[in-house]
Amino acid sequence: MEHPNSDHIVGLGTIFQPSGRFKNCNIIYSQVTGFDSMASSEVSTCAKNIPKPPPLPRVTYRGLQASRSKPSSSSSRLVPRETVETWDKLFKQGTGADTYVEVDNKSHFLAHSYILAAASPVMPQLLHQSRDKKGNSHLKFLGVPQEAVYMFIRFLYSCSYEEEEMKKFVLPLLVLSHCYSVPSLKRVCVEVLGQGWINKENVIDVLQLARSCDAARISFLCTSMVIRDFKSVSSTEGWKVMTRGDRKLEQELLEAVVEADARREERRKKVEERRMYLELYEAVEALVHIYREGCGTIGPRDKALKGRESVCEFSACKGVEGGLRHFLGCKSRASCGHCKRMWQLIQLHSCLCDGFDSCEVPLCRNLKEQMKKISKREESKWRLLAEHVIAAGNRLGPFSFSRRSALI
Repeated sequence: MEHPNSDHIVGLGTIFQPSGRFKNCNIIYSQVTGFDSMASSEVSTCAKNIPKPPPLPRVTYRGLQASRSKPSSSSSRLVPRETVETWDKLFKQGTGADTYVEVDNKSHFLAHSYILAAASPVMPQLLHQSRDKKGNSHLKFLGVPQEAVYMFIRFLYSCSYEEEEMKKFVLPLLVLSHCYSVPSLKRVCVEVLGQGWINKENVIDVLQLARSCDAARISFLCTSMVIRDFKSVSSTEGWKVMTRGDRKLEQELLEAVVEADARREERRKKVEERRMYLELYEAVEALVHIYREGCGTIGPRDKALKGRESVCEFSACKGVEGGLRHFLGCKSRASCGHCKRMWQLIQLHSCLCDGFDSCEVPLCRNLKEQMKKISKREESKWRLLAEHVIAAGNRLGPFSFSRRSALI
């Protein structure tokens, strides 16, 4: 009987294990007589001159990992296809079966008790309790679709299944794999559910089922989907039914959503802070560049200015240049907001600058002297701001080293 090409073969687990290579371990001893002492010494000398044989080939860790990473290929299948087909044929024909598997519509099919007992640790006791006077066992699967029961029993034989049928009955098969302790089937169900099977309409039902069946990965996927799209999920019928029957799960999901929103807001604030510190770093960098090298329309007297049409490599140069021109020409600096920000930028530079006498930025030396006269609390604020700005500059990486030298 040919095995269908669409069957998905996983392996036989505890039902069947292929035998390995046979090694002849017999050790044969022989005694050689009739040689004189000189001949025996020559033989021993020759034996000493024989080089040692190379080591036997062995499976490397990388080779083993490579074989495990491709379970679907025919070359890495541990169980031959013919063997799987034999077990599948035994199940479908029912030759020598002693167990009746009964489903909801009073129909049944045959199975072998010894195979079921070997495949599931839960089966032996059930088979023993349901055995009649003739020695036949009766297993009842009530409330489960007939096709799902058939697929479950077939999987216990050959670990084979139809992919389309698995996608259709994956939820009842997950329940059966958990109730009858078949981890290989549970892994297949978890893999199918994790490949786009879950959507916002069924996520709550799948989550409740996954929690009951100890499917941690599916529970995590469902919870993540609820958090990611809570507005859509909370409007589904599954959510409404869950709120009436499982208030504990509802509370857990609501807390998870609130915590996720809080973490998202915290991350947003951190990103905003880093962006602000980076902008301050670039502004201080541009300030030093203007007074050291000159750019646009402002710079040292001994430097040739590039003019307004030139493009500067410092991104904040144009804004700092405009602020400086306003600061130099403004007559109400004490009350002007623009002048106050420029003054704070120069003061931040004085906290970062290490060159006391060689700095070309105006007022840098004066602000350093004033920093010694302010309160410890105010000084600590400026030092903390300077540390954050330097940290933002360090995140730019090694490509900013040439620019960073302009700060001092």
